[in-house]
Amino acid sequence: MSFVSPLFLWYFLPALLLAVLALPRTWRNGIIAVGSLVFYASGAGAFTLLLLACMVVNFVVGMALEPNDWELKPKRRRRLVTAVIVFDVAILVIWKYAGFATQQFDYFARIFGGDFPVLHLALPIGISFFTFHHISYVVDIYRGERPALRNPVSFVTYIAMFPQLVAGPIVRYREIADQLPQLRSHRLDDIAAGFPRFALGLCKKTIIADSLNPMVEACFSTSPGDMTFGVAWLGAVGYTLQLFFDFSGYSDMAIGLGRMLGFRLPENFARPYSSVTVTEFWRRWHMSLSRWFRDYVYISLGGNRHGAAKTYRNLCIVFVLTGFWHGANWTFLVWGCYHGALLIIERAFRWDQTPDSRWPRIGRRVLTLVLVVFGWVFFKSADMEHALPMIGHMFLPDSSGLTDVVSAALTNQRLVILLAALVVVLLPTHPVTGPLLESSRSRPAVSLRIGVMTVGLAYAAILVANGTFSPFLYYQF
Repeated sequence: MSFVSPLFLWYFLPALLLAVLALPRTWRNGIIAVGSLVFYASGAGAFTLLLLACMVVNFVVGMALEPNDWELKPKRRRRLVTAVIVFDVAILVIWKYAGFATQQFDYFARIFGGDFPVLHLALPIGISFFTFHHISYVVDIYRGERPALRNPVSFVTYIAMFPQLVAGPIVRYREIADQLPQLRSHRLDDIAAGFPRFALGLCKKTIIADSLNPMVEACFSTSPGDMTFGVAWLGAVGYTLQLFFDFSGYSDMAIGLGRMLGFRLPENFARPYSSVTVTEFWRRWHMSLSRWFRDYVYISLGGNRHGAAKTYRNLCIVFVLTGFWHGANWTFLVWGCYHGALLIIERAFRWDQTPDSRWPRIGRRVLTLVLVVFGWVFFKSADMEHALPMIGHMFLPDSSGLTDVVSAALTNQRLVILLAALVVVLLPTHPVTGPLLESSRSRPAVSLRIGVMTVGLAYAAILVANGTFSPFLYYQF
């Protein structure tokens, strides 16, 4: 079930919100927990049992990890938290990376005239996200930052909450622990506050991201032999815009849904393409993932406390993991290493600071955006055999123009949407649209809210009803 499917919009969501409004406040978590498992099972099927098994293990271990019971046994406590993290990571590795690993073994075996059995495992929906939620839960308890949950319904609500279960935001346990036992009395106010944010995300996804999809696919499907300068840049820029409006649209919908259910989920985007440095980009892009790696990997490795060499090592480790977290493909590893290298270069030459002067700041913003665009080519491409020729053509201007397939995909409507989306991402750094729409009472915010709730929502609903939507891009991770 997708947020942009008629089943979700016309039936599931209204029924769930009606239950939250009509039934006693004390039933809120139970309604969300049951509804979330139904939501997940509708798409994941039997993999729901895997999610439940992981939740049982982490819930039981979490209660055993509380510091009060282990003050005199720190080594046993450390071994227990290590064991459950290994369990969680092993589940992720087996289901997400075993097939990729066996493919590499088979490749090398064939070089020497042999073969190796290749595993073909279906990827459970949202496994990368609920694994990180489980690790956050046990680590925050181990560190004494929050107590373990004793109520299994509250635990299921945290892990399986459908707005963030499949594609984030990644909610660290300490960010939501205090909200789980709260019984919100202003339920209509929550729905009124969250719905405009949800509608904004729906418009981003259906009107912009999905409209660009056929053009982007046509560009990236072009064979290396037919690739041209124009096709390469059109595909790279188109995907840069599509990915942002698709993923930030999902995040807006998730945050809006969370608010309607009485929860404040963390922000995930803050106009990332307005960044002046790559370092700043990672403070604005997929912010919940950056915070997770910072808190549970980078700082645990020592962060920047032990000199430049170890800082660079830690950055390398984090971005290798960030790349592979997105998928079992060499293109994701290259993309992660590419961004890690850019951050190390910025830090080494002290280029990670924002210039004070206007024109140097504009120049750095353009350079950062171009570097990010090149990175997205690796991220989107099926393999390196397609990524490298495409990037090569981006450096080689020619007069070939667009191929017939790409020209057919670039309709006048899509060209207008492409240019409008480009203008939006090139606007100044502030304000960030989502939080502005949700909370501000200024005249621009009210005008935007009215536009989204009338024209935007009506057009998005027509697109959904016509079935012209595609799965969210981050569902594959």
